[in-house]
Amino acid sequence: MESFLIRTAQFILAITILVFLHEGGHFTFAKMFGTRVSRFYVFANWKFHLWSSYDNWWRRLRGKAPITERDNEGVNFIQQLKNKYYSLTNQPERIVTENVGNKKYNDEVGTEYGIGWLPIGGYCQIDGMIDETQTAEKLSAPAKPWEFRSKKAYQRLLIMAGGVMVNFILALIIYSAVFYTWGDKYYAVEDMTMGMKFNDEAKALGFQDHDILLRSDLGEFKDFSADMLRDISKAHEVIVLRNERECLVPLNGDLNFLNMLKADPVFCRPFIPALIDSVDASSPAYKAGIRKGDTIVKLGSKNIDTWGTFEYEVSRMTDALTDAKTSQDSLSVLANNIVWKKADGTMDTAQVTFAYQDDRVIMGVVKASLPAFYKPRHDKFGILASIGKGCTYGIDVLGGYISDLKYVASKEGAKSLGGFGAIGSMFPTQWDWMTFWKMTAFLSIILAFMNIIPIPGLDGGHILFLLVEVITRKQPSLRFMQISQNIGMTFLLLLMIFANLNDILRWLGFM
Repeated sequence: MESFLIRTAQFILAITILVFLHEGGHFTFAKMFGTRVSRFYVFANWKFHLWSSYDNWWRRLRGKAPITERDNEGVNFIQQLKNKYYSLTNQPERIVTENVGNKKYNDEVGTEYGIGWLPIGGYCQIDGMIDETQTAEKLSAPAKPWEFRSKKAYQRLLIMAGGVMVNFILALIIYSAVFYTWGDKYYAVEDMTMGMKFNDEAKALGFQDHDILLRSDLGEFKDFSADMLRDISKAHEVIVLRNERECLVPLNGDLNFLNMLKADPVFCRPFIPALIDSVDASSPAYKAGIRKGDTIVKLGSKNIDTWGTFEYEVSRMTDALTDAKTSQDSLSVLANNIVWKKADGTMDTAQVTFAYQDDRVIMGVVKASLPAFYKPRHDKFGILASIGKGCTYGIDVLGGYISDLKYVASKEGAKSLGGFGAIGSMFPTQWDWMTFWKMTAFLSIILAFMNIIPIPGLDGGHILFLLVEVITRKQPSLRFMQISQNIGMTFLLLLMIFANLNDILRWLGFM
């Protein structure tokens, strides 16, 4: 439960920052060009909100009279005087002139600031712009000077691109700050003297266990990451160190990167022997005599050379449990002979009955990881170097994300789509500021790119219409833009439902 709350807190904080600054980009350019913004909300306020600058308790706190206590006729008279003044001085109207059904009024500067309850985004309601808050029918009256539609094309373009610009620049700033503050700590693949453990697909291409990955025709390999696997998928040749000699592995340059990641076991992973870091004193492993420093070498009839092999065999046990009909069947799956090498070099064997907890088969040991075998590298950067590193890294992240989008159209790619649950699970279970900021920067890049896609309902859709207007010197009709907006919003809503449904199916174990 604690892990869930930590992940949720990180997710909400990151989304709050990104939504506020994204909408702030639209808001800033709108105000710069004298365009009135009626509402500025972080998160959706469907049916109700958590806070609004129009709330009467908030107005009392600031020493202002509640809206519902104003004299209707007096307010309207003041409104008429103010409107006359602003029309004569050609300034944007700063008051709301129409009375709503519940007789609430606002006779001050026109932006309502608020916080919604549903963390699926936010919105900046700009007067005179067709979006999910305003329709073509509402804009049938002649355009007013402070409205979006009365502004020049380049001004409207900057207003619409403001959110994307802020998100992309924000990501580069965060990455630069991360490199300046924490540097770059990583395990270089060339330092992994035991090399990699490859799956059958990789071995069929010419790789061998214990190969040390050095470089490809696309460049040097830095560390074990998705970027390294992506480079292998695009490479035509990979150079490895095998038995202290450099060998060339020819490839076709078109491996399926998604399949490489989703394969079980994965295409390759660091070769880490099944060395035990610690043992739970109440676990089946401890009762069998397994201790810290021991190394598992055999599980049942399967030789174990790495933790990856061990975990694969345990996953097969988990699958077998789903087919068990009786408790005796389950016991036969969970009871296995284990052979292990003790810290002093002697061998031992025992039958261990694995436990089944929280839908997982566990033995009660904590595996040793990379730090037990290798020393990490730690590069540090000055201010200028961190800016260059951050910008290069951010652009590389964006390029990798764009190149991976081709898999979305495939069946497996569609299954891999995730919603809020998938995004939240990307954050660590322990609070770590460096990881949090890197994840926030990554989400900022995704938000920037997704919003620039030319789909009506997104910023990119509005930008597309504006570019058409610049080229043709003719604005699309309000009716056409409204229909396009409705189609785009419907598509986005269905996509969001599909992605979050995938999360639910994964949580239920159907995917």
